[in-house]
Amino acid sequence: MSMKKLILMFTTLMVFTCTVAAQETKGQTEKTIKHVPIKPMSPVSGKDMYTAYCAVCHGADGKGGGPAASALKVPPPDLTLLSKNNGGKYPSLKVSASIRGESALSAHGSKDMPIWGQLFWSMSSGHESEVQQRVSNLTKYIESLQAK
Repeated sequence: MSMKKLILMFTTLMVFTCTVAAQETKGQTEKTIKHVPIKPMSPVSGKDMYTAYCAVCHGADGKGGGPAASALKVPPPDLTLLSKNNGGKYPSLKVSASIRGESALSAHGSKDMPIWGQLFWSMSSGHESEVQQRVSNLTKYIESLQAK
């Protein structure tokens, strides 16, 4: 089995698990659960990628209250406080490294959170420039969420 297929299967499983956990957490007892595989988004829009890939855990507002957040072992951080918690300067390199899975964040890369760098590489068919565009645009969008 190819690495691309393995990554897509893993991502689909993660989305399915988050969907199940979020529905159970909300007390929903529907017997049919929608299976929604991750689909490649344009690397151009950081907002669209955030909405598609991050908001389920971090919330649309970035404050950590996404529909699957309560089902996670490690709560997702409030992304709007990254600058505040870094002396008023947005830690773009740290955020980029976290997205790529190159940092030692407890939640990133654990069983709860996929490593987006590998998934972006798969979606981009191994084109590093497109992976970098995805990471850069997503990092810039997260910067726009910072509390003023």
